[in-house]
Amino acid sequence: MYLKRGALRGACVRTSATVLGAALLIAGCSSSGDGEEPGADAGISQQPKDTDPFWVNPDGNAAQQVVTYQKDGKKEDAEQIRKIAQQPTGEWISPESPEDEARGFTEAADKAGRTALLVLYNIPHRDCGQYSQGGAADGNAYRAWIDGVAKGIGDRSATVILEPDALLHLVDGCTPDEYHEERYDLLKGAVGKLKSLKNTKVYLDAGNAGWGHPDQIFEPLKWAGIDQADGFSVNVSNFYTTKDSIAYGKQLSAKVGNKPFVIDTSRNGNGPYTEGNPDERWCNPPGRALGETPTTKTADPLVDAYVWVKRPGESDGECKGGPKAGEWWAEYALKLAKASE
Repeated sequence: MYLKRGALRGACVRTSATVLGAALLIAGCSSSGDGEEPGADAGISQQPKDTDPFWVNPDGNAAQQVVTYQKDGKKEDAEQIRKIAQQPTGEWISPESPEDEARGFTEAADKAGRTALLVLYNIPHRDCGQYSQGGAADGNAYRAWIDGVAKGIGDRSATVILEPDALLHLVDGCTPDEYHEERYDLLKGAVGKLKSLKNTKVYLDAGNAGWGHPDQIFEPLKWAGIDQADGFSVNVSNFYTTKDSIAYGKQLSAKVGNKPFVIDTSRNGNGPYTEGNPDERWCNPPGRALGETPTTKTADPLVDAYVWVKRPGESDGECKGGPKAGEWWAEYALKLAKASE
């Protein structure tokens, strides 16, 4: 059964990571590690490092929305959006500036004594021509892009979510057969390159609890280099509950050497949407809520962390009134936050 994961990123407009990193370092608005110093105009600070080691971007879309609402006198709305702004979310590296962005984000995180959460989503023939279609022009372009990311990260601490949907779309028949061999090679090469870095963890994406069965993807995970990776990710940009995601992940883990995994809990507070067109239930579904906040203290020893890979408030695509995939949608963000009370 084919279930689109949604959201993934799209060509959204956001602050340059290079400019961001420099600004944070100059302004000193990142925490020095104790989580006490506020960041940017929104007053965003880092979360306690022992429970949530990932970097909070004090100038992300949600933080900027907090400032906008404050200036407009919408204090209640500002505090709702703060629920998103004060949590670490994935930084999706763009196709155009991999080295500069990876360096900017990891430098800013390092200054704050935290780990950057980076999402790499640029595999050739990405998203099967749907809302987040695109990716590198070919295999060589992708390898060069990965090299840029690795150079930008250097020896600084980073956790990488590698290519949401890339394996899922090989298994569900969405990606044509002629691209399969190359994709496995590219993923395995990316894992090897990133794992050669001193302080980088890599989690290969492995679908979600609603798309199929672990028996369908455990061998592809092996072919893509799961043995070299730190583990795999589940539920990226989707809405399946943490309980169901743990069950799915544990079944899959048992088939790939008991590898641990991380769960994207960014928008799974109310579970998946079950109404409307089944083919687009994943796309900007109404009535959803923020899930568990990011933490490394989870409900199961096989779960390394709950992470917000998908940035809550960014559109899944041009459906249900939403803007292009990856663009900030304040109205939807506010609904997610209010539903989480």
